[in-house]
Amino acid sequence: MNGEVWVFAEHDWDTLQEIGIELLSKGRELADELGVALCGVLIGSDVEKHGPALFEHGADRVYVCEHKSLGAYDTVKYAKVLTDLIKKHSPQVVLYGASARGRDLAPRIASKLKVGLTADCTDLQIGDFKRPDGTLFQKILYQIRPAFGGNIIATIVTPTTRPQMATVREGVMPTPPVQHGKTGDIVREAIEIANLGNVTRILQREKKERKVNLKGARIIVSGGYGVGSRENFSLIYSLAAALGAEVGASRAAVDAGFIIKDHQVGQTGTTVRPKLYIACGISGSVQHRAGMDQSAKIVAINNDPEAPIFGIAHYGIIGDLNVVIPMLIEDIKKRRVD
Repeated sequence: MNGEVWVFAEHDWDTLQEIGIELLSKGRELADELGVALCGVLIGSDVEKHGPALFEHGADRVYVCEHKSLGAYDTVKYAKVLTDLIKKHSPQVVLYGASARGRDLAPRIASKLKVGLTADCTDLQIGDFKRPDGTLFQKILYQIRPAFGGNIIATIVTPTTRPQMATVREGVMPTPPVQHGKTGDIVREAIEIANLGNVTRILQREKKERKVNLKGARIIVSGGYGVGSRENFSLIYSLAAALGAEVGASRAAVDAGFIIKDHQVGQTGTTVRPKLYIACGISGSVQHRAGMDQSAKIVAINNDPEAPIFGIAHYGIIGDLNVVIPMLIEDIKKRRVD
């Protein structure tokens, strides 16, 4: 079983998180190219029941690490369990979501194992790498991510240590299709977490529902710094309401206080793939485009004809959004009446 591709399958409040399912899509590609098994890793209390869902989304094998004290996420315990598991089975690739939990867990494991880790990847590939001294490494993991504020795309390799590890941004990998009835092997692992010396205790947990669902939206209307003010963002909300859309925003708009961060789209926000993305007053920085350039149709409204957003837009409207958006809303309402 050595040399597998592993995906850390996050779960919370008794539900598998989407990022783990998304990673199975890319994990399947990597595993097939390497000729090895794709495996999910479940850590927690009463988590074996999630195994069938991982199988139906592509996993060949699922490692289950169950203990009553693992019901709520605990950094020290989870890091110990996963580190021991990696040492025992020697996977060659381990993938984590670039979520709050993945960003907390993965670096600790990398430090314990003394291996490399690339954070916030937007793509992963298998390829060869030759060092300046002529040493050739075949079929290693290319860990691809934006760097220097998104101005370049860096390809990072860790050819001499195993496992090769990366965290991957939520939403950049498509959800794999469900293979109904697909099964695989469940491997139940013994847990050794006594005497860890953990100084933290979880006293209470609260669940807060997210009010903004950008990832699941079919239509998104986003506003940028060009909207001008928090009050003027009412135009964005009005257009979104007319279209039955979610409201998004650029980082510049969030930083300016026009709207809360939950709405942010881009490299440091949410990655989205809607059927229609309308960018209003957004210049189109590399960081923003990284989070929405896979949208099926992109419409850009901007008074600057040289704005980079027009480079990826399918349709562009050059004009003042304070004039254009009311006209769009009026036309939408008229078509509904007609």
